[in-house]
Amino acid sequence: MSAASQAVVIEGPGELRLVPHEPAAPAAGEALVRVHASGICGSDREVYQGNRPEGYVRYPLTPGHEWSGTVEAVGSGVPGSLVGRKVVGEGFRNCQVCDRCHEGETTLCTAGYEETGFTRPGAMATTLTLPARLLHVLADDADLTAAALLEPAACIAAAALKANARPGERVAVVGTGTLGMFAVQFLKAGSPSELLVVGTRPDREELSRTFGASDFRTRDQELPADFDVVIETAGSATAATTAASLLRRGGRLVLTGIPAAGAEGLDPTDLVVRQLEVHTVFGAPPQAWAHTVRVFGAGLLDPLPLVTHELPLDEFAHAIELVGSGDPKVGKVLLRP
Repeated sequence: MSAASQAVVIEGPGELRLVPHEPAAPAAGEALVRVHASGICGSDREVYQGNRPEGYVRYPLTPGHEWSGTVEAVGSGVPGSLVGRKVVGEGFRNCQVCDRCHEGETTLCTAGYEETGFTRPGAMATTLTLPARLLHVLADDADLTAAALLEPAACIAAAALKANARPGERVAVVGTGTLGMFAVQFLKAGSPSELLVVGTRPDREELSRTFGASDFRTRDQELPADFDVVIETAGSATAATTAASLLRRGGRLVLTGIPAAGAEGLDPTDLVVRQLEVHTVFGAPPQAWAHTVRVFGAGLLDPLPLVTHELPLDEFAHAIELVGSGDPKVGKVLLRP
């Protein structure tokens, strides 16, 4: 089987096949994209291992919700000018007609959960066919390898928009993974007076400072307080409480991590007495995607230093092992069809 015609298929938990791939001709309103790269996320590992929550995966499945590529063909009703353009695309397949969709909150679509790479075929294949309305066009000179990370960046853009950090405010990020490093870059772009990063990995200090952090602490160090804005990305059992403890009275907290059962909850008395403003993010609505593409195009977002491995599709199982290894030398892993 040539590398030009492959797709990863997860038949069920732990059941993996590499199959011949036939591009799906775009129907009305759709576009066919040649995939340049697809990122591996912790949720892809959940899909492979079988511990993604019920209703949030449908087997058999071609995974891949973080991707970049080039439009090869379009169906009727789609501008032909899209052909040849570099693109990324939203994952949530929203209904477009419910109240939430009309308000632009497509990740809250009341028609139920549908997402590329989880319930619909994803990008770990030579091509991906999807509704053209989900595409976001990149500049002609955009780096498609870097752009493959714009999906996780868009989730953090949603957090940054909710945080509404203003120039000169004191801001902090809890978590030093891919999402945390994106949060640092989005907050830095807003010209904070101080940008603290808190994590468990001292080896991430240099990268954090490269992206704009003015201070770095591990959680066993004394942590300052009185921050205006904190974005939490760690998803550990104590991350939310650590993040809340950094805030001033009336400060703004955005939670993006999804901890396992048994995590420490926020103290409602503390929230009320300190009048903390708490937001949460799951996925990225169109506004966040548009914001991400703008910030990326302006050179304020640099995903490439986060990429440590690029592998062919037939090394999917190895890529999943890398992502779950806990090795500090493993950052973002990309599959290249």
